[in-house]
Amino acid sequence: GALAQEPQKGPVSNLPIPRYVSLKSDRVNVREGPSKEHPTVWIYERAGLPVEITAEFETWRKIRDSEGSEGWVQSSFLTGRRTLLITGETRKLRSDRKDDAPAVAMVEPGLVGRLMECRDVWCRAEIGGYKGWLKRTEFFGAYPDEVVK
Repeated sequence: GALAQEPQKGPVSNLPIPRYVSLKSDRVNVREGPSKEHPTVWIYERAGLPVEITAEFETWRKIRDSEGSEGWVQSSFLTGRRTLLITGETRKLRSDRKDDAPAVAMVEPGLVGRLMECRDVWCRAEIGGYKGWLKRTEFFGAYPDEVVK
């Protein structure tokens, strides 16, 4: 069989690349490159939004959001706290890890919640005070085979 590929590690953090993190602040400037000399291309105004780190340079991290937009932010504006963003359509936050489990809540696209754990195709989340299970395909914020504890 094929050898498993070694995950890439960030040169600064020695953590896996890419990896999911979330925005720590309600105002995060995203720049064209990894310094304050680079122009700000846009500003996030949403603490807790999940993003992927795709590269590292000194105190800067290149991030990608759920829409595929990329830019550089200072690492102090990011946290390892795992969150998720509901995508696509209104989803059922389920009481159990089963397709026919009753809904605890209906969650709208664009809602952000706390990612608590993932195993197999199901992830446990807390969204708006409700706790339940979602499939990985129903949100942005976890890789297909990733175990989250």
